[in-house]
Amino acid sequence: MSVNQRPVHVVGVGMIPFTKPGASDSYPVMGAQAARQALDDAGLDYSLVEQAYAGYVYGDSTAGQAALYGVGLSGIPVFNVNNNCATGSSALYLARQAVASGVVECALAVGFEQMVPGALKGAYDDRPSPIERFVDSMEKTQGFDPAAPRTAQFFGGAGQDYIDQYGIRPDTFGRISVKARQHAARNPLAVFRNKLTLDEVMASPTVFGPVTRYQCCPPTCGAAAAIVCSPEFAKKHGLDASVVIAAQAMTTDTPSTFDSGDMRKLVGYDMTVAAATQVYEAAGIGPEDLDVVELHDCFSVNELITYEALGLTPEGTAEQFILNGDNTYGGRIVTNPSGGLLSKGHPLGATGLAQCYELVSQLRGTADQRQVEGARLALQHNLGLGGACVVTLYQKV
Repeated sequence: MSVNQRPVHVVGVGMIPFTKPGASDSYPVMGAQAARQALDDAGLDYSLVEQAYAGYVYGDSTAGQAALYGVGLSGIPVFNVNNNCATGSSALYLARQAVASGVVECALAVGFEQMVPGALKGAYDDRPSPIERFVDSMEKTQGFDPAAPRTAQFFGGAGQDYIDQYGIRPDTFGRISVKARQHAARNPLAVFRNKLTLDEVMASPTVFGPVTRYQCCPPTCGAAAAIVCSPEFAKKHGLDASVVIAAQAMTTDTPSTFDSGDMRKLVGYDMTVAAATQVYEAAGIGPEDLDVVELHDCFSVNELITYEALGLTPEGTAEQFILNGDNTYGGRIVTNPSGGLLSKGHPLGATGLAQCYELVSQLRGTADQRQVEGARLALQHNLGLGGACVVTLYQKV
């Protein structure tokens, strides 16, 4: 946060239960429900919101208006945001930025997705893909298997690169999925709440490289939202200002993404390092000060490499970090208490705001069975190929 910017508080959050495709309401209904929940949580009337940012990936233009018109016809600017899997946090970033810069006193960020079954794929086949450069780099690095899901090849390849460098056991990745299900069992909003054993995870069909089916996030439908405002606005309207965004950074790709020949960098490792570094420096803290983290575990592989990118454990030590139980309750830092993308679900546009919902709940002490005792500093990591990475630090004040 720049010295010229004012603090921004998260005063309301909302999230609807995530579901499998075909089991949800339509996206306008879901988006409106989440936005109303955030307003109700804040105790705020929609007429006092000055701008709104609506995030989604699979939807036509102005889908944000279609959702928010179900909340009210207040005439405010509604901005539609699409940054692949980092969409929800990108919407939050823009809402925070508008408040921090003094453009508005109060803004809403909402994210939603109405997905279809199956692996992620582009919506158009008559024009260049926005991740064409990433596919080309992957083909040069490890080849391309037309029979395997494309996204799984990116992250499965990153996992294989990690195995090749550090010699870890493939079932180390599987332990992350076991942990995710254990955490999600405590989350009534998660799509997968049944626990899995390590044997079950590893015996599920191989998708690509070390990644098995239960190590992949599911296509999911859902919505989440957040209300952010200035300290003055919160005081004027008697809002709960106990959670502040202490620092936030957004990064995109640099030459190392494509030039390194390392699949981990191709899927955003360096973007994550850069964003996390900016956040730690801005807040004057280090990763050792964190109490709880929600990170982008679209595949178990990405959770493991992100431990190191965020500095939660030194490079090459993630396996021991997992084996020691340092990534869960009773360990050094609780990661993805919500169940993460692997088990809570991953409705692309909603994911970043669902992470916000979880961490605000943790800092307020309202996370029920998932509560991390004494949580005061919470870090959020949301990543999208193509590429974007948003890292957000929340603090209890």
